[in-house]
Amino acid sequence: MKLHWSSRSPYVRKVMICVYELGLENRVERISSVVSLSKPNSDVMRDNPLGRIPTLILDDGRVFHESVVICEYLDSLHSGTPLFPAKGEARWTALRRHALGNGMLDALLLWRSEMMKPVARQTPEWLTTFDLKTRNGLKAIEADADALARTPFDIGQVGLGTALAYLDFRFGDFGWRENHPRTCAWMQQFAQRDSVKKTAFIDA
Repeated sequence: MKLHWSSRSPYVRKVMICVYELGLENRVERISSVVSLSKPNSDVMRDNPLGRIPTLILDDGRVFHESVVICEYLDSLHSGTPLFPAKGEARWTALRRHALGNGMLDALLLWRSEMMKPVARQTPEWLTTFDLKTRNGLKAIEADADALARTPFDIGQVGLGTALAYLDFRFGDFGWRENHPRTCAWMQQFAQRDSVKKTAFIDA
């Protein structure tokens, strides 16, 4: 399998955490791929009409375009404990948590894009809204953190942990830890996983 990959993409990082958790690192060839809103990558677009990463190309030519779909496909390739619980409350809890993390990532990426514009072109109301969404997301994680810490590692934790790690990566002065001690404690556990250490964000 081949994966269009970047060390800066949080969506790619989710996939790579799953790759390492599932022991599939020797089956996935990483293709360094840079994409941006202003400069489409023609190599990526040959495989993904939307020109986005991650994009996974299977050996038989099939292509998967979106991070959660890729993660669930990878989860189907092993016989161990699944990252996507099969059914019941465990599944819905994992998917709910993942959706929260993914939504936070969407807001953070839009926030960063807006902040990178010249100040005269920025929309203050958007910046305020992205800040509010991030703080609300953190409140929701904090309320869930004790239960999260008791839950076996799954896709929900991948989603939330990646969102918090991206917040640290691109918004280092946000200072969320002081007011979210339970989330901070859980994040320390998340950061110690081998899969997380091996997929650290690199601005390269």
